[in-house]
Amino acid sequence: MSWLSGLEHVVREAEPLAPYTWFRLGGPAEYFAEPTTRDELATLVRRAREQGHTVRLLGGGSNVLVPDEGLRGVVVQLSAPDFCGIAATKESITAGGGAKLGHVVATAVREGLAGLEHLVGIPGTVGGALHGNAGSHAGDIGQWTRAATVLTSGGEILSRSAADLHFAYRHSSLDELAILEARFDLERDDPAELTKRMQKLWIVKKAAEPMGQQNACPIFKNPPGIGAESLIEQAGLKGATFGEAQVSERHCNFIAANPRATSKDVAGLIELVRSKVAERLGVELETQIDIW
Repeated sequence: MSWLSGLEHVVREAEPLAPYTWFRLGGPAEYFAEPTTRDELATLVRRAREQGHTVRLLGGGSNVLVPDEGLRGVVVQLSAPDFCGIAATKESITAGGGAKLGHVVATAVREGLAGLEHLVGIPGTVGGALHGNAGSHAGDIGQWTRAATVLTSGGEILSRSAADLHFAYRHSSLDELAILEARFDLERDDPAELTKRMQKLWIVKKAAEPMGQQNACPIFKNPPGIGAESLIEQAGLKGATFGEAQVSERHCNFIAANPRATSKDVAGLIELVRSKVAERLGVELETQIDIW
């Protein structure tokens, strides 16, 4: 009996991954799964582990670089309704790990719940945002997170309370295989005022980013006290290229993949930028993108 018996309807073989990522680069996954329930997900993970397959979670694809040759193992995307729900109470939002972060922010604002509006314009899913503690200068998602439900690499579903949760800059203790759900305790505010605040933040944020290029992604974390964008510009790397990948002229912490670019081009440019900033400015940059 195949290890996929009973899961054939949610697993595809040799699925191209490029369309699922912002860079639009990379080869196929050996297995690509979109489970429809938690039970299916847990069963899939347990069986994959028994077979020795590596399991990876793919969220919105905004911070992932897939190798040109593709990936062995299983890539899972939590795109089914069971993983994407959003529910509001008078003081909190509960959202599935597969829910789009932008939808959660918009729901909170509409319901008069303040705190998450500073995350407007950040792409990806709730699970990805929590895993990397996404945020802006005004705060991060971790400061509002009070509970989470996770799936371990062994296929076990566990609850995490506030006491279990620890967040730092672009880092969180939620490092299990998948974040299935999270609750955010927020503050009451006027929906109209929140909407104005969110719109203003969105305009300011988008004005500084590459426009019309979904195949451009932010690459490096900001070192303490200074922005990665500033360091890259100081190192003379604005517009630098490697193959068909280019450091954005508009925002130096973004790399754009031109139509003929490969993942190797992007990876090469990341290493070029990192080595030149270290050589010229003495600062070691750390990537925030996941290079699979």
